[in-house]
Amino acid sequence: MELKWLLYVTLLALGILAAQAHDMDEDNDADDVVDIEDDLDDGIEEVEESKSEMSSPPPAPKVTYRPPVPTGEVYFAESFDKGTLDGWILSRAKKDDTDDEIAKYDGKWEVQDMKDTKLPGDKGLVLVTRAKHHAISSKLAKPFVFDTKPLIIQYEVNFQNGIECGGAYVKLLSKTPELNLDQFHDKTPYTIMFGPDKCGEDYKLHFIFRHKNPKTGKYEEKHAKRPDADLKSYFTDKKTHLYTLVLNPDNSFEILVDQTVVNSGNLLNDMSPPVNPPREIEDPNDQKPEDWDERPKIPDPDAVKPDDWDEDAPAKIADENAVKPEGWLDDEPEYVADPDAEKPEDWDEDMDGEWEAPQIANPKCEAAPGCGTWQRPMIDNPNYKGKWKPPMIDNVNYQGIWKPRKIPNPDFFEDLEPFKMTPFTAVGLELWSMTSDIFFDNFIICTERAVADDWANDGWGLKKAADGAAEPGVVGQMMAAAEERPWLWVVYILTVALPVFLVVLFCCSGKKQPSAAEYKKTDAPQPDVIDDEKEEEKDKGDKEEEEEANEEKLGSASQEEEEEEEEDDRKRASEEEETVNRSPRNRKPRKD
Repeated sequence: MELKWLLYVTLLALGILAAQAHDMDEDNDADDVVDIEDDLDDGIEEVEESKSEMSSPPPAPKVTYRPPVPTGEVYFAESFDKGTLDGWILSRAKKDDTDDEIAKYDGKWEVQDMKDTKLPGDKGLVLVTRAKHHAISSKLAKPFVFDTKPLIIQYEVNFQNGIECGGAYVKLLSKTPELNLDQFHDKTPYTIMFGPDKCGEDYKLHFIFRHKNPKTGKYEEKHAKRPDADLKSYFTDKKTHLYTLVLNPDNSFEILVDQTVVNSGNLLNDMSPPVNPPREIEDPNDQKPEDWDERPKIPDPDAVKPDDWDEDAPAKIADENAVKPEGWLDDEPEYVADPDAEKPEDWDEDMDGEWEAPQIANPKCEAAPGCGTWQRPMIDNPNYKGKWKPPMIDNVNYQGIWKPRKIPNPDFFEDLEPFKMTPFTAVGLELWSMTSDIFFDNFIICTERAVADDWANDGWGLKKAADGAAEPGVVGQMMAAAEERPWLWVVYILTVALPVFLVVLFCCSGKKQPSAAEYKKTDAPQPDVIDDEKEEEKDKGDKEEEEEANEEKLGSASQEEEEEEEEDDRKRASEEEETVNRSPRNRKPRKD
């Protein structure tokens, strides 16, 4: 019991401390705070001291930035750590079919540190302005030719302000004699477009390639299927994400975000529209015959309307069994003119007509079942059948749904190697965005997966490590929250003390179960015991109970005999007394 009371008192004191600490947090700046007892002040000071000692987390490991260096052959690599746009060309083009005010590619690009960067010295390309056309590009070290090696393009994006509507995709600009990066615009030929794009609630991760028709020489865009993964967090969490496209000579492809595959497929099977057209197409000159019957069911021509079918019977009829409710006010209208309404002072009867008070519900009808002319309610007509129609039967002349015949596709071709796309010689960003400060970094184009992975680990991986080191753990977050709200320290203590209190309470206050020997024969039955030792104990207990019962019986019998003897003694004493009273010596003399 002493332990229980001690725990009760401890919890009560902690509760008082919690309330006081909460009041101190809310009324810290008030001058008229009510003083509390000295012992509570001392308790809070001790909590504050322990808090200050615990709230000093160990210093986070420092991550030092070093510019990534390619570990193999690359066609393009850019980390922007020089702090300049050397090697990049700003477009001075104008968009066609657009107002002159917004047609120019006058959006600003700058090389900057990322906002709230954890890696001083790590710079990137930033789309600075919003609601502008932006275009910038850079030449590759040498043109990329699709032959026997994979294509890997990889770069980082951080939507530092989130993204409302805009893209962050890159274009691999096709190698053509007409290519002029100074005039890079939306219609500049590209081989591949890849990267994130968002407008409204439509979150996309593009992979588009332009395929050349071998028969006509025209290019057509082929779009990869939409990924099944949820992409929303990549646009909204304001973290740096790594986008990777791997395109293999066997026509397979993979799209990765943060080194995790979010989409994959094959250029021959998973693009829309398909790379190869169908072998056959519908004949555009074929026409459906005039006697072609597409009706699977027709009305039975031999059916006759029954003589008792009444098409004029109404669907609803008045209920003849209905009775007008008692108290119905036939002479009172449902609505009456508002007696409190007054004609507006500016009412002009010549212009506005004769003024009439607005209608309100008749107050006399509120207590009555109804007002006005009573009418019988309408019910379904049991004799209603509606307009007669002959039943439908199978059409013996049914020929199915007509389709034009198939003919060989005159434009058919079969390209089994769509991987062999148009070579490209530059990488460019041509974007419109309603959000500013989109951060790009660490572009690389290569053919070896290991080279791309090393580049990612030295760039994006370092950012991730720095962010992880800077982010406090669970304990650190709890301490930070307690620094803002000191009363949380008492909550933390209660959270630990309450389970301990409950464990001690239930463990120490349970009732002791009686042993088998203490059960009476009239007690509730005990569970079966299988062990021999328990059976022996039970037999021993039964014997002891029998002996106790026998002793009780013997004692009871002895007590009965004693009572009988006492009763006999009382009877004998009574008889002797009566005999004495009847003796002549004890009689009183008679008076004459």
